[in-house]
Amino acid sequence: MGLGENILVFAQIVLINLLLSGDNAVVIAMAGRRLPPAQRRAAIWWGSAAAIALRCLLTVGAVALLRIPLLQTAGSLLLFAIALKLLVDNNGHEQETKAAVTLKGAVWTIVTADFIMSLDNVLAVAAVAKGDVGLLVIGIAMSIPLIIWGSSFMIKALDRLPFLVYIGGALLGYAAGEMLLKDPFWQRWLPQVSAHALEALPFVTVSLLIASALLLRRKRA
Repeated sequence: MGLGENILVFAQIVLINLLLSGDNAVVIAMAGRRLPPAQRRAAIWWGSAAAIALRCLLTVGAVALLRIPLLQTAGSLLLFAIALKLLVDNNGHEQETKAAVTLKGAVWTIVTADFIMSLDNVLAVAAVAKGDVGLLVIGIAMSIPLIIWGSSFMIKALDRLPFLVYIGGALLGYAAGEMLLKDPFWQRWLPQVSAHALEALPFVTVSLLIASALLLRRKRA
């Protein structure tokens, strides 16, 4: 590729990373917020490092992985469960937060969610890079400051405005609904379903997630 084309591809990769790093930052912020302030920075750095490492490892096999039937469905259900746990745990009442919350537990939650979301993310970046390993590595590296800055900003925002937890959970719920729709296993039936119904599925997922979180919080109370 020529210099002009390389610059254009690089710009596309940066834009994709900017758009796709939001979910990762939300997960890191929601998981790290329940930690003591002294451990939050460690959670952000370890969580961000895990997100980038996963993107690098998954890039090679992303296309093949996404073609496995029901893999994205399983990922969708797992992401929904993680989002539900984060919503229930981040209840805005710090005095009720369990003391058992640890840096290790927060990082594990981050790694699991990042693994699920990175399947789609790396495929988008790999498609734009067109096999250029150099551009691919640079594009992935660009995610590092975006995720770290985004996570730090989100934690501060959640501390000041706890209701934003619901918005973060809604973003993860929407991602889970979209992931379900992209599973190749369902492609044979999707053409028979109304286009409006398909468009509504991610929003139905968000509604179900919020309702489930509120119900579980009420039971805990």
